[in-house]
Amino acid sequence: MQRPPPEDFLLKETKPHLGGGKVSGDKLTSTYDLVEQMQYLYVRVVKAKDLPGKDVTGSLDPYVEVKLGNYKGTTRHFEKKSNPEWNQVFAFSKDRIQASVLEVTVKDKDVVKDDFVGRVLFDLNEVPKRVPPDSPLAPQWYRLEDRKGDKAKGELMLAVWMGTQADEAFPEAWHSDAATVSGADALANIRSKVYLSPKLWYLRVNVIEAQDLQPTDKGRYPEVFVKAILGNQALRTRISQSRSINPMWNEDLMFVAAEPFEEPLILSVEDRVASNKDEVLGRCAIPLQYVDRRLDHKAVNTRWFNLERHIVIEGEKKKDPKFASRIHMRICLEGGYHVLDESTHYSSDLRPTAKQLWKSSIGVLELGILNAQGLIPMKTKDGRGTTDAYCVAKYGQKWVRTRTIIDSFTPKWNEQYTWEVFDPCTVLTIGVFDNCHLHGGDKAGGARDLKIGKVRIRLSTLATDRVYTHSYPLLVLHPNGVKKMGEIHLAVRFTCSSLLNMMLVYSQPLLPKMHYIHPLTVSQLDSLRHQATQIVSMRLSRAEPPLRKEVVEYMLDVGSHMWSMRRSKANFFRIMGVLGGLIAVGKWFDQICNWKNPITTVLIHILFIILVMYPELILPTIFLYLFLIGVWYYRWRPRHPPHMDTRLSHADSAHPDELDEEFDTFPTSRPSDIVRMRYDRLRSIAGRIQTVVGDFATQGERLQSLLSWRDPRATGLFVIFCLVAAIVLYVTPFQVVALLTGFYVLRHPRFRHKLPSVPLNFFRRLPARTDCML
Repeated sequence: MQRPPPEDFLLKETKPHLGGGKVSGDKLTSTYDLVEQMQYLYVRVVKAKDLPGKDVTGSLDPYVEVKLGNYKGTTRHFEKKSNPEWNQVFAFSKDRIQASVLEVTVKDKDVVKDDFVGRVLFDLNEVPKRVPPDSPLAPQWYRLEDRKGDKAKGELMLAVWMGTQADEAFPEAWHSDAATVSGADALANIRSKVYLSPKLWYLRVNVIEAQDLQPTDKGRYPEVFVKAILGNQALRTRISQSRSINPMWNEDLMFVAAEPFEEPLILSVEDRVASNKDEVLGRCAIPLQYVDRRLDHKAVNTRWFNLERHIVIEGEKKKDPKFASRIHMRICLEGGYHVLDESTHYSSDLRPTAKQLWKSSIGVLELGILNAQGLIPMKTKDGRGTTDAYCVAKYGQKWVRTRTIIDSFTPKWNEQYTWEVFDPCTVLTIGVFDNCHLHGGDKAGGARDLKIGKVRIRLSTLATDRVYTHSYPLLVLHPNGVKKMGEIHLAVRFTCSSLLNMMLVYSQPLLPKMHYIHPLTVSQLDSLRHQATQIVSMRLSRAEPPLRKEVVEYMLDVGSHMWSMRRSKANFFRIMGVLGGLIAVGKWFDQICNWKNPITTVLIHILFIILVMYPELILPTIFLYLFLIGVWYYRWRPRHPPHMDTRLSHADSAHPDELDEEFDTFPTSRPSDIVRMRYDRLRSIAGRIQTVVGDFATQGERLQSLLSWRDPRATGLFVIFCLVAAIVLYVTPFQVVALLTGFYVLRHPRFRHKLPSVPLNFFRRLPARTDCML
């Protein structure tokens, strides 16, 4: 029996104060009810007017400094402007407030020392509170005062209020806990953000034929193929068998395209003139905006496209006006498929590309990202370890990124997000990362955000309308073994809008119907998935702030298909676990046959006689038995969502060399002696697999040889036996045959022999095709 994982690697149920009250598992109705409330002091600096000049020239370069105790935030400055507009928001965490007065100061930017213009003071005890959905607090004009409290020239428009993280100003605000971060780019990198994956299409290019090609060498049969390029994707057809100037292919090429379509499809017809030389006979560019879109399996119309060829005239490349070759194709964007950009086992969305084919949603998924505990230092700064953690959650086309909590091993986010759910058999993925793009990280070049850990939650394992609050261990596999990087505290609720619709989903195909009517091959799906993940990571890395490539690839499990000895062992033992039930039934039946427990064997005899005499009870008995087992197991149903199991994954028992092989690059970067050792080990494993496969083939060939007359005596005996059996079974009632067979199988051990039975001896003597193997 498999040992349980260590206590430190297990899921822990928690009872936090959500939405200001203690969660009890029932559905709460207030806004932001899946996170703990965090109080903030918000200061919105809108604009100023009539500011006095300070320089010798009488000009002013104003900016505003918002100061509360030791925390100080500043707006951007304007050059030579007495009526500036900033419209910036500052947020100070109430937990860190150590002062009773808020000071908002207008200053003049100077080379040596900034000049004081005026200030406004606020007593924190008099600041109003605001909780959405209350309307935003209207900003007011405040007269500036000098350092003595007397009125100064100029006015400042401000709004000051106490609120929570549910406030609309929260995502874009400057936060006091990020006071050490400077620069617009760095500040953008720490804010929370919602992203949408690009809309992906499969592009099907059916290359039918070409006409009137003009190869350079007229004296040979051309070996023509078509090369198609879309962005970074390049595919080609086979060489046409017709070997003429009017070749035919009728071959499909599949690409992944993303809206907005930025690059055209480039097609070139080429002639293989030598083993390493191809001559372009013509090319054309097709913008995808004008390509037909289909939603079902009905064929779209074919079209002829004119090919172009460029010739050099007076040192310049120009189109050949006499060139009249063309190509016949059927091109369409497939809206009836779901473009797979995730690992099939962890898909969060299974809808087709075309929105017209979407079914109505069945519910809502709500996620509260509360906090993390015990994070380990991910990098060093000023000689000490530090971590700047943020979370990314992905479900469907929507990605969310929390704000970055600077320099904390126990960050508190308390951010809540919502997704529409269209299929319960999908997975929500949450990843935790260390932000390495602060303090000039981008300028350093090559900086990558470091992964701290990942959590997957399958929606079908959640009860509806129940709030799950758990602390999930963040487990990451390193070359030196599995390591706990900390824990993340999450609150999850899956609300079902229609129970009937959700039950109906279980009877429908997992993927859109085009995947079954016109299925794609396994190699096509692998290639297209790789292209889709590349497109998604490239598009999201261009957002502002960017969701970086290493983050997207970790969330999408890129590289999970690579060879791993550890995963192979884990999958083998998973198969053995599945077969364990059948093996247990076989052992139990063997005990029955050997009369280990006579009372049970007698009861089985009685049940067997009843089922033989009343065969109509067989199926009802089986289903009733399954029903009773299901009801019995209900008492021990899982109370918590499943989580990553180090024992099941064989992560805690993997050999260091196996882990080193798993983390190796492709192609390998290890020394030749290590590669040779691993190759020999792989050959040894493959040899055992080869033996097992050969044994299966041998048993199947023996079955075939029963009637093949390969062994004339054995086949003759079997044919005569079949004739006798047919006559006996014809004249003997079925119940008699069944009873005699059952009693023979269940006979007492004193009537058994240790030698194999006659049918087994006969079967093992049958010939197989092993004699013909080299």
